[in-house]
Amino acid sequence: MKHINVRRTHITLQPDRKRVLARPFYPATDERAARICAQVVALPESEVLTLLKEVQADFGERHLKIQEFLRKRCQQARRWLRTDRKLSEERELLLGAYFTHEYSFEAAALFNPSIVPHPDQSDLPPGSLRFVLSLRATGEGHISSVTFRTGFLDAKNNITINEPTRYNLEPEQAPSLAYEKDLFDRKLKELGLTGDFSRAVLQNLGQVFSLDELRAAISTVAKQNEARGQETEGAARKILALAQSNYEVQFPPDSRLSERVLFPVTPSQSNGIEDARFVLFRNEDGTQTYYATYTAYDGKFVLPQFIETANFLHFKFITLNGPAVQNKGMALFPRKINGRYAMLGRQDQESLYLMFSDDLHFWNTAQPLLKPAFPWEFIQLGNCGSPIETEAGWLVLSHGVGPMRKYCISAFLLDRDDPAKVIGRLREPLIKPDENEREGYVPNVVYSCGSLVFKGQLIIPYAMSDYATTFATLSLKEVLAAME
Repeated sequence: MKHINVRRTHITLQPDRKRVLARPFYPATDERAARICAQVVALPESEVLTLLKEVQADFGERHLKIQEFLRKRCQQARRWLRTDRKLSEERELLLGAYFTHEYSFEAAALFNPSIVPHPDQSDLPPGSLRFVLSLRATGEGHISSVTFRTGFLDAKNNITINEPTRYNLEPEQAPSLAYEKDLFDRKLKELGLTGDFSRAVLQNLGQVFSLDELRAAISTVAKQNEARGQETEGAARKILALAQSNYEVQFPPDSRLSERVLFPVTPSQSNGIEDARFVLFRNEDGTQTYYATYTAYDGKFVLPQFIETANFLHFKFITLNGPAVQNKGMALFPRKINGRYAMLGRQDQESLYLMFSDDLHFWNTAQPLLKPAFPWEFIQLGNCGSPIETEAGWLVLSHGVGPMRKYCISAFLLDRDDPAKVIGRLREPLIKPDENEREGYVPNVVYSCGSLVFKGQLIIPYAMSDYATTFATLSLKEVLAAME
């Protein structure tokens, strides 16, 4: 294989335990929560003021709008109050603090990055590109979320990462989300949830309905089927879980991108939103949309899912359905090919597959694309993000797993018009974990979830042993010339 000059940068993004979120805290039982409420209500007002002053001194400078958050938590805790007594504002804030905790969302690791052009390219030096870097942040309990950094490439491909803000926040869930009945019905069928109960629920709904309307319809039909007991309860729970897995969130317009954290909120994500592969997708009408495939993990099962955003302020979370939606590592092509969406995936925990679909939500078939061929990838072959379109073809960064479960990054090339054809492949890895990269949360791993090409250079952000993140740059021309 022809020599490729891989230039490692001196940039390292380390996990920062000081970056914390204010999150809801829930006691183990409703009875315990009620006792806490009663104890706070019984405190003398003077002690309330002293305790609240201490909370504000310890946490007031660590979060934006902390009083607003505590007030909201108090309102959510009111269901455990056993009194109608009006509480002072100070007591409400203190009560909210008892049902709040801090979570250091990247205390353990900051890794598996993907990089895309920023939606705002204004006010840059000539010849520069501003980018968004998404990262998998992992904290206590190995719970993973998505966090962001911004930066830019200058005319000479030098990389600058902007310092992240000290504050962090989660988005608000969009209250007016509407579900389309036909699409929802199709998802129910794909999941094997179609039956008398689901049909009766849908009959009580319009062509477009809200989550509250769905809950009301489920409640109505459940009451009509009380005699069926657990069967009805199970069907209702699964239908509602499907709806809750398709949701939208909104960050405040005045928030900075590095403040925004996409934290797990649904049962299927309860242990993590993992390995988001963002891509800038070019629609047929000339508009552009950012999509990301990610893995939802509930502690037992992994489920490939989808994120959609136009501006990194408003995000849609969408379930993917169909028999081809399996395993980890699905990656969307950045445009339609011959009128159809295209996706890479791994159905068998070993090889890469290619999928086509007329609908982003549904993926029914997959065809084998590439099997492990070289010793450094005998255990497993996968992608390192969405394919990159070049004049020579679709460049796909890949990962291979070899002896001692060592991960390496390499590449292959697909035909632009027919990506089922592999027209080039590197015999050797581009990046192997070196002595500075092999120690970490998971040793001997280099891994990326998305790269880009700028001014003839391939820019690869990659994780070092599932702990921290760095960058490498290399000549696209050299990579393509080394393909066999």
